[in-house]
Order: sequence, then structure tokens, then C-alpha cells
Amino acid sequence: MNNSFYKQVTMQHEMRLKEGGDKADRAEELIADNKELAFQSEEKADRAEELIADNKELAFQSEEKADRAAELVIANKELAFQIGEKADRAVELISAIKELAFQSGEKADRAAELIIANKKIAFLSREKAAREAELIIANKELAFQREKAKQAEELIIANKKLAIANKEQGEFIVNISHELKTPLNVIFSIAQLFEIYCKSGSLGKNEDLFIKYIDSMKLNSYRLSKLINNIVDLSEIDAGFFKLNLANNDIVAVIEEIVMTVTTLNEFKGLNIIFDTDIDEKHIAFDTEKIERIVLNLISNAIKFSNDGSEIVVEVKDNNEFVEISVKDKGIGIEDEHLDMIFDRFKQVDKSLSRNTEGAGVGLSLAKTIVELHGGSIFAESEYGKGSKFTVRLPSGKVLQENMIYSNKIRNVNKNVRVELSDIYL
Repeated sequence: MNNSFYKQVTMQHEMRLKEGGDKADRAEELIADNKELAFQSEEKADRAEELIADNKELAFQSEEKADRAAELVIANKELAFQIGEKADRAVELISAIKELAFQSGEKADRAAELIIANKKIAFLSREKAAREAELIIANKELAFQREKAKQAEELIIANKKLAIANKEQGEFIVNISHELKTPLNVIFSIAQLFEIYCKSGSLGKNEDLFIKYIDSMKLNSYRLSKLINNIVDLSEIDAGFFKLNLANNDIVAVIEEIVMTVTTLNEFKGLNIIFDTDIDEKHIAFDTEKIERIVLNLISNAIKFSNDGSEIVVEVKDNNEFVEISVKDKGIGIEDEHLDMIFDRFKQVDKSLSRNTEGAGVGLSLAKTIVELHGGSIFAESEYGKGSKFTVRLPSGKVLQENMIYSNKIRNVNKNVRVELSDIYL
């Protein structure tokens, strides 16, 4: 037991010694550490002094920064306020942008659809452009061909008109030849009879017959004069040399004198030729000789196409701006299809040489031209089987300078009537 205790004490002592050795080592280490720490503390002290100096400088700068910071705080508050407003604006903008984005999305879809559609249209347009280019070329060619066709058609129409004109001129020449030959043959035949009677010494025995022959020669000479006058007038009109000799005369007195002379000289088929007027006198500017011939031509036509014992009315009416001269008969009339052509040159309803009336087919055409040169007009009304009415309208104006050579006071009305009515066979 004592040994155990001894051993135990010994072990504890050894342990303490050991622990003491350890502590000494630790102490030495601590001393070394403290020395190191002291060295470091000295450095730190130096550093601390430096830091104190730096802190003083920093404190000075901090005061300046504090002032700056205060200014910045104020500025930040102002900025915060503005940012608050901007935030509200931003919220509104965000909502608007969202709405716009939504619309843009729809528009994008639409745009995509439009792009596809435009691509299709572009493709079709290219095809159409190619087609149009082809059509333009084709149309130009067609227009060229049409122009040629039109020119050809115009040439055909012109040729037809020329052919018709040539035919009408041919018919006119035939009519003129007939009209010229008839009176010439009569005059030539009577001249031969005179020659025979002169050679046989029987002139004194056939005095009454010779008077009749002389009247026939005069009548046919008048017919030739009428034809020549018409041909000369037509030639002058075509050449532009035809002129009117205007004078201010009483149109009522001139027309009345014509009618009275016609009724006095001859009893045509027992016809009753009546003059009527709604005015006593009317002085207007007109070529007396030309208007006289026109009225006599209308009366001549009325006589030709009237039945025996019929009535012809020659009337003068005052219509203020115009004076109307009309010749109305109760003869055979004119069919509707022929009414529009009667004023055409060389036109005749009855073209046969065996017709009952004579004429070269220029009277009404010439009358129309002369009336129009006066500034007037002429027209016809007719009912087939019941008669016709021809009306001449002349302006009521006057001229300042008259050609007194052609005054109605020095006219030979009797001769004019005989000439213009010379183609009426009784």
C-alpha cells in the first residue's frame, strides 16, 4: 500500500515536473511572443499616430463631405420628387406601352398577313405587268391596224361618194343633154320649115302658123337661157365667184308682182294662183333678181305637179326677224323617203327621160344655196297625194349701201317669168 502510494506520488511529481517543463517552454514562447508583440505594438503606435493624423484630415474632409451630403440630400429629395412624378408617368407609359404592344402584336399579325398578301400581289403584278406590256404592244398593233382599217373605210366611203357624185354628174350631163337637145331640136326644126317655106314661096300663105312657130322658138330659147343661167350660177358658186347684189326693196311688192305676172301671161292648166299676205309692205335687203328666180322656180314646180283646175297659194308673212315666202300646192306631193333629197344637187325623184315634167335637177339646190347666202333658209313640207309646201325664210335686216342698178323698178318681170316657166309644157 505504501509502495502504491509512493509510486502514485512519484508519478504525480513526475507529471508535475513534466508539466512544469512544458510551462517553462510555454513561458519562453510567451516571452518571445511578447517581445514580438511589443515590437509590433511600437509599430502599431507609430501607425496609430499616423492614423490619428489621417483621421484628423479625414474629419476635416468629412465636414466638407457632410456639407456636400446635405446638399446632395436636398438634391436627392428633389430628384426623388421628380422621380416620383416620373414613376407615375412611367406607370402610365408602361400601361400605354402594354396597350401599344398589344396593338403592335395585332398589327404585326396584320403586317405579316399584308406581307404575304403583298408578295402575292407583287407576283400577280409582275404577271399583270408582263401581260399589260404584251397588251400594250398588241393594242398598238391593233390601233395601227384599226387606223389602217379606218383609212381604208374612209377611202371606201370616199370612193363610194365619188362614185355616187360621178353617177349623179353623169345623170346631170344626160339630163342637161336632153334639156339642151329638146329646145335646140325644136328651133332647128322650125328653122328647116322656114327654109322650106321660103324656097317654095309659101311664107305669106302660112302667116298664122309661122307666128305659132316663132312663139315656140322664143319659148325654147327661154328654156335654153334658163339652163345656161343655172349652169353659170352653179359654176360661179363652185368657183367662189358668185355674188349677191343686195338692195333694200319691198319684198311684198316684188312677190305680188311675180304672181300677178304669172297669172296674166298664161292660164296654166286652168290653175288658180292666189297671192296672200299679212303685211302691206316690208323693206328688207335682198337680191331681187335672184329671189325672183327662186320664187318662180317654186311656182313652176307647183304648176308642174298640180292637177288641172287646182289651186296654188303664194303667201308672204312677217315673223319679225324673218320674212316667210311660201308656195303651197294641192298636187301629187312628195314621198317621205324623197323629201330629204330634193335639195341635193342633180337629184330628181323621177329620173326617167319620159317623165311628165322637165328639168335638170338643179333648181332647188341652187335655190337653197342662194337663200343661205342671204342668211336665210328653205325647207319643204309634203303629204304624198295631198300636196306640198315650200317655205323660204329671209332675214329682215337692211344694208347701208345699196346696189341701185338692181332695183326692182328696172326689172323686166315678163321676160324673167317666161324664162323661168319655159320648161312647163301646156
